[in-house]
Amino acid sequence: MSKQEYTITVYTENQIGLLNRIAILFSRRKINVDSLNTSPSEVEGIHRFTIVINETEDAVRKLARQMEKQVDVLRAFYNSGDEIVWQEMALYKVPTSEIAEKVKVERLLREHGARVVVIRTDYTVFETTGQREETDKLLRVLEPFGLIEFVRSARIAIIKASEGFHALLNEFEVQSSKFEVFDSKSMDETAYP
Repeated sequence: MSKQEYTITVYTENQIGLLNRIAILFSRRKINVDSLNTSPSEVEGIHRFTIVINETEDAVRKLARQMEKQVDVLRAFYNSGDEIVWQEMALYKVPTSEIAEKVKVERLLREHGARVVVIRTDYTVFETTGQREETDKLLRVLEPFGLIEFVRSARIAIIKASEGFHALLNEFEVQSSKFEVFDSKSMDETAYP
């Protein structure tokens, strides 16, 4: 099997030390993480990790199963790039004098879907969101104008075919409620009226 890019989505309870335990799973398998994002999910009290790696499907499947064995992990999914909708955000700091003199700022913003975040006399900060190729394209355009600083966020992704974790969690709760718990006293009363 050949390696390809996978996005792993992990739903967890927000507990101290969980990130460390998940990171250990990657380091034990000598898997490099290309991108890591954590955020609250659509379910209150549940957090979401979005992890991007380059690996074989077999290795990713085993890793997802191993993550689900962690006490605070509720569910782990893995998807290839065509199974998700994803974006990254990037910030670019450039000298204001260079941009104002040599580039038509409005045209630059339109062409790359960027917007100005900060304008100061010494620098201007642009922001754009998109896929890696799109943010890299603006990076290449701005480099000749004295790019001072560049930063890109981790990937955020939504699974195309998913009804959402909230629906899965509700389904799990319904199935769990089918199994009623009886204490020994109530069982004795029903067995021996």
